[in-house]
Amino acid sequence: MRPLHARYPFFATARDAVESADVAIATLVAEDAPAVERGVERVERALMEGTVEAESPYSWDTKSELLSYPIARIIVSLVETPAAVDKYARAEADTAYERMVADFESSDDDINSDARASLDDVLREFDLTGAVRPAERGNSRRGPAHYWVDVGAYLTYCDPDWGDDWRLVNRALADGAVRVAREELYELLREATRRRVAEGLPFTVRGSDAGDQLASALQPHVERLRNLLSDRGAINVVYTDTVEPDLFPPCISALLTQAQDGDDLSNEAAFTLAAFLVGIGLEPEAVGSVVGDAHAEALEARATVLADSSGSQYAPPTCETMQAYDLCVNRDDRCDTISHPMTYYETATQDAAATDAATSDAD
Repeated sequence: MRPLHARYPFFATARDAVESADVAIATLVAEDAPAVERGVERVERALMEGTVEAESPYSWDTKSELLSYPIARIIVSLVETPAAVDKYARAEADTAYERMVADFESSDDDINSDARASLDDVLREFDLTGAVRPAERGNSRRGPAHYWVDVGAYLTYCDPDWGDDWRLVNRALADGAVRVAREELYELLREATRRRVAEGLPFTVRGSDAGDQLASALQPHVERLRNLLSDRGAINVVYTDTVEPDLFPPCISALLTQAQDGDDLSNEAAFTLAAFLVGIGLEPEAVGSVVGDAHAEALEARATVLADSSGSQYAPPTCETMQAYDLCVNRDDRCDTISHPMTYYETATQDAAATDAATSDAD
């Protein structure tokens, strides 16, 4: 197993390395091997932070890092949460994209050569070697500024949602190829990676004795991830004209105070606060102005991952889950009548509006 395989576990050679190692995933799970912990982290960070980078990269050896990938695919298949596969695949692709750019444009001393992938390596991986050609001679370490990409390959990996600049009518074409900037070629490779990762997900784990045992062994991890993603579901955004911190549930108020004071937030706490703020209708880019400078960038990033253009998003954890993570604090009378922080805020705003209306009528 090479460091390259650990950095790019979706490569065919990485898959071959796993198979040739003759390592039984079921055995790793039964023994709670380090690769399992890393696989859980991989999925958790993908779903909540949009990256699969390890929080402590040097804690994992090459073998554990590589084996965490197939384990993560099993876990995300078992989570069975709407949009989980898409978020996971995008996080894997985004992380790979950052590594590709670093690899393609690094000097020999920047990254271990056995861990670094060249542009030719990646093009070969996606059968694009003959479909991508430099448009001019490169005059720097970064290579050519533009490339020609065969129309077929371009249309295969170009997403219509990327905007008008990507439409063929707005591109330079010659001899059946599309001219793209170097950075645009990297975007096409990011999309190729996303599709490679998403291919075959989710798959059925249960249904055989071995699969049932594997699912049972991973169940505590899967349940924890489901709880963090608020019981498998998405919620409707509670749109309000203004954000009313005075009406926040006590648990959210406590987290907001911690953030504004610059105190450390646990992973669960940061996820909860970001998900709640997006859930009440706050745009991700506005989250920073609410939480304070210390956590602005990190929570804006989380909010961007959690937000969904369809008008729904992953909810913050339920009250039961908040209690399990010791985040349920300063309970009041309303807490006894609800089971979710979003419900608390919704009922509080409704009651406040009713009180204001009654006062207005009385005047």
